[in-house]
Amino acid sequence: MVGEEATGEPPRLVLVVGVAGSGKSTVGCLLAERLGWAYRDGDAFHSEANRAKMAAGHALTDSDRQPWLDAIGEWMDRATAAGQRAVVTCSALQRRYRDKLLAGRPDTVLVYLHGSRELLESRLTARHGHFFPADLLDSQLADLQEPEPDEHPLVVETDQPPEAVVTAVLSLMRRESSDGVATDGPGTERPVRTAVRDGSSASPSPTGGSWRLVRGEQSAEVVQLGGALRDYVVNGRPVLDSFSTGAGITGGRGQLLVPWPNRVGGGRYRFDGRDLQLPLTEVEKDNAIHGLLRWTLWEPLARTDDSVTLGTTLCPQPGYPFLLDVRVEYRLGPEGLGTTVRATNTGTEPAPYGVGQHPYLTVGTHLVDSAVLTVPARTLLRTDGRGLPIGQEPVDGTPYDFRTARPIGDLRLDTAFTGLDRDPDGRAVVRLAHPSGLRGVDLRLGDGTRWVQVYTGDTLAEPERRRRGVAVEAMSCPPDAFRSGTDLTVLQPGETHVLRWELSPWGYA
Repeated sequence: MVGEEATGEPPRLVLVVGVAGSGKSTVGCLLAERLGWAYRDGDAFHSEANRAKMAAGHALTDSDRQPWLDAIGEWMDRATAAGQRAVVTCSALQRRYRDKLLAGRPDTVLVYLHGSRELLESRLTARHGHFFPADLLDSQLADLQEPEPDEHPLVVETDQPPEAVVTAVLSLMRRESSDGVATDGPGTERPVRTAVRDGSSASPSPTGGSWRLVRGEQSAEVVQLGGALRDYVVNGRPVLDSFSTGAGITGGRGQLLVPWPNRVGGGRYRFDGRDLQLPLTEVEKDNAIHGLLRWTLWEPLARTDDSVTLGTTLCPQPGYPFLLDVRVEYRLGPEGLGTTVRATNTGTEPAPYGVGQHPYLTVGTHLVDSAVLTVPARTLLRTDGRGLPIGQEPVDGTPYDFRTARPIGDLRLDTAFTGLDRDPDGRAVVRLAHPSGLRGVDLRLGDGTRWVQVYTGDTLAEPERRRRGVAVEAMSCPPDAFRSGTDLTVLQPGETHVLRWELSPWGYA
């Protein structure tokens, strides 16, 4: 199985530590599955006497723990000797326990799962049939010595779904391995390194090459297929409901939608006196959907530690007999992740053009229902069962008025908005916030963005992914613009269209 690794030499072992209730077993198992590595739960190494002692409500002593730690260490050594990469969990609350497990094993990454006492207690109280009772939590917290900087821990908050915790761990692991790669200095452009994957099979990634961007506590990954944004993590917290490395793209996650976003009804449109027919890519609804470059491998053009530029050529083809040069730049900056999409008409005749991009945002809630949404738009687009426009109307008095922040609730959103209110810098800000109000992410709509589509994922083909993230799509035009002409851009020969949008997380320190 191909592992889920990125640039640099991957570790041999991952040791996941934390207090009971932090989710070590669940996260460790999921992490091993995503990496394709061996896995053992530290609890499996406890003697029957230790288990009985804890079940009776008594904390273990150092003498109780020593054989347990020895057994875990021996298993780690056996896995390494057998040429396996492995994930193992262990509470390892005190520094000397971690030192014992890490000594002589330099290729081990330490992952610390941190959670509040209230969260840990609620989880322990809710689980049944485990030998460790909730009453022993206080003794664990009393023993806890949190990992110090010289232990180089990867620290991830556990107040988010296990899948999100694993995504954060993987992102931090990639950043750690890429930190070991020599560079020519900050901001220096250099050849792009594609992802290095470990495993017995040399099968290629279904999304082509990938590039990891790093700036301070921010990291992002961009893939070659469709020039898509795969993930974005800040201080160990995922900002995107992303797709896994080694997996295909579903739901349009992070994809660039060129030369039109959303749908063209029947794929048929008339432009410059010609009737044109696009391939139908949403066959069940008789539509052409999301442009022509989603499944194209984009080529790297420039690269620094915190940025990458990819490009491709859209050649004349049936239904779109026009020639475009398209480039996208992703750049991490002090305010977040900025994206700029440029399309230049390099042909000899005018070309119809629209663009959008499809990231799914998350603030760590299990479902989007409790997330708090703000959309500064005065007008919405009504659509029919095929997703095609049937008219515009004010948001006033409708369930779709999110000009004042409020929870999404059970509302099903697959809605395009316009009439955007902008700040003094000319940006309209769509905000998704955690229900606590302590953190969230702003998607800032800049140059070229006249519309925004908000989608809660209720119709995704994968039921388990529905309502896990909110797709907020910056668009230059609405659905079916090739037929209606609404806000459609006509690129003259030599002319360039620019679309800018930015993700700006807050409260992630």
